[in-house]
Amino acid sequence: MKLFLDCEFTQLNRDTKLISLALVSEAGHEYYVELTDTYLVGDCSDFVIQNVLPQLNLAAHGQTLVEAQTSLLAFLSHLEVPLEICSDAPEWDWDFFCQLAYVNHRWPANVANRPTNLIVLFRHLEADDIDNVTLPELPHHALLDARLLADLYRRLTAVSHRGTERG
Repeated sequence: MKLFLDCEFTQLNRDTKLISLALVSEAGHEYYVELTDTYLVGDCSDFVIQNVLPQLNLAAHGQTLVEAQTSLLAFLSHLEVPLEICSDAPEWDWDFFCQLAYVNHRWPANVANRPTNLIVLFRHLEADDIDNVTLPELPHHALLDARLLADLYRRLTAVSHRGTERG
């Protein structure tokens, strides 16, 4: 089963810190967390301060890093089939996922230990198929973005399957 991953983080540099992380499965299962102890507002770029932080709801979704590790592993453990983590920005999101998933030198047994790059996956679909799909502007909210990626994947693979049925 594919899980669509999206993260929000403080800025686009090597010292970036995780703000929020979301996973949405092909079947519609969702995991979302906002971290309370991994960053300070001063760590954030102006873009993040203006576009990401105002969307957070720490009262509803806030967890410490240790709590987030526990809740993520519990979420993953309830999904028994082999899990494939898919991201449109694995060069950023994968390390953050690993921070939460790799605990006590153990990797979740039901999770592939490398990400799938959605951009590469989407390119494998026929060019005609992607023309029929409007690419949304991502709202810079991890859960909403992960939902959009999952929906886009569903729509593109549905179009691709219809194309192979016709051929």
